[in-house]
Amino acid sequence: MTVTRAEICAVACADAWRDSGEVLAHAVGVVPTIGARLARLTHNPDLVLSDGEAFLLAGPPPAGATAEDGGVIEGWIPFGRIFDIVASGRRHSMMGASQLDRYGNQNISLIGDWRRPKRQLIGVRGAPGNTVNHRTDYWVPRHSVKVFVDRVDVVCGVGHDRARAGGAGRFHDLGVVITDLAVLDYDAAGRLRLRSAHPGVAVADVVRNTGFELDTTGATTTRLPTAEELRLIREVLDPAGSRDQEVRPSS
Repeated sequence: MTVTRAEICAVACADAWRDSGEVLAHAVGVVPTIGARLARLTHNPDLVLSDGEAFLLAGPPPAGATAEDGGVIEGWIPFGRIFDIVASGRRHSMMGASQLDRYGNQNISLIGDWRRPKRQLIGVRGAPGNTVNHRTDYWVPRHSVKVFVDRVDVVCGVGHDRARAGGAGRFHDLGVVITDLAVLDYDAAGRLRLRSAHPGVAVADVVRNTGFELDTTGATTTRLPTAEELRLIREVLDPAGSRDQEVRPSS
């Protein structure tokens, strides 16, 4: 059976929530959303899902649909309470990243000099609070030297070096970075390293598309989805195939 790169990425995202337990999942992007919902339906039934607004879901709707379109609503939470959850650490986020450096400092605000940027992006948003209060992972659908840079233009999400220097390390918890090429995590010094390259991707391809030195020692191959995971992705969570719009099948 042919497995697409997007499906491999979705399962890698699901595995990021494997040991999270009963926390609120925050997923930015189609593939991370599928991953969080897949985790709930398989190895982490205690994971709390939301529709991205106010409803908490017992049964997730297909990708792109709202809770009213097919999800099973088990509760609701006003927006203001989300800040309480973030501050208490009972949340696990997988955010996007326009830039990431070797220590996991993330930029989603702008490209270029902040006084006169070349590109204005979505702004700092909740990245600082997320990264100093609870587990934060990153999703990068296009792994390239434009994203993985030696120095980010603006620090939004706090990396290991800055958390330690600023005394914010107590609840600082960066987990993994999942891309269309690989899964990365951090070494004891807080620097990104290659955990696994996706099937069909050479380690040299990951290194070439990373703008800083990357430790590849001990890197493995990202696991393939099981038959049941594929069924859930294809028939329940994303029957329309929106995952392939975020990750090109030939990545």
